Amino acid sequence: MMNKLTHFKIGQIVSTQGLKGEVRVYSYTDDIYRFDDLETFYLGKDLENKWIVEKVRYKGNMVIMKIKGINTVEEAEKLKNKFMYVSREEGRELEEGEFFISDMIGIDVYTVDGQHVGVLDDVLQYAANDVYVIKGAENKEYMIPAMLKFVPTIDMSERKMIIDPIAGMLD
Repeated sequence: MMNKLTHFKIGQIVSTQGLKGEVRVYSYTDDIYRFDDLETFYLGKDLENKWIVEKVRYKGNMVIMKIKGINTVEEAEKLKNKFMYVSREEGRELEEGEFFISDMIGIDVYTVDGQHVGVLDDVLQYAANDVYVIKGAENKEYMIPAMLKFVPTIDMSERKMIIDPIAGMLD
């Protein structure tokens, strides 16, 4: 099925950044540095309206992008919430071990001692780091920072996440 795809979603423009018309991009893979090689992208599945990337920089886990022709906050605001696509021919493939963030939704979450906590329901992006939203029994929600000390293992082949919460984090 993957070989039949002509395009894939690499990110979403989530907000403007600064006064120069830069945008903040939410990466749809676990490797935000994949944007280093990005030269062009599309804002639609039809692969029309090609946009040229002038500059990419990083601030924490945020991708900040300067797009050719976007020079003001007002122009950048028009791109907010749009999904970014690359064609299979132009984009680099996922590397071994790399995965799309959206593919994590629905994986089972366990504590390091084997207790089933629930399933991953959402991934929220904040300036410092992502936050995993876990839906537990009785629709209880837990928020776990996406940091190695709290999430030591994500095994996409087994669709399992291991978390190591501090006392009170799951209360």
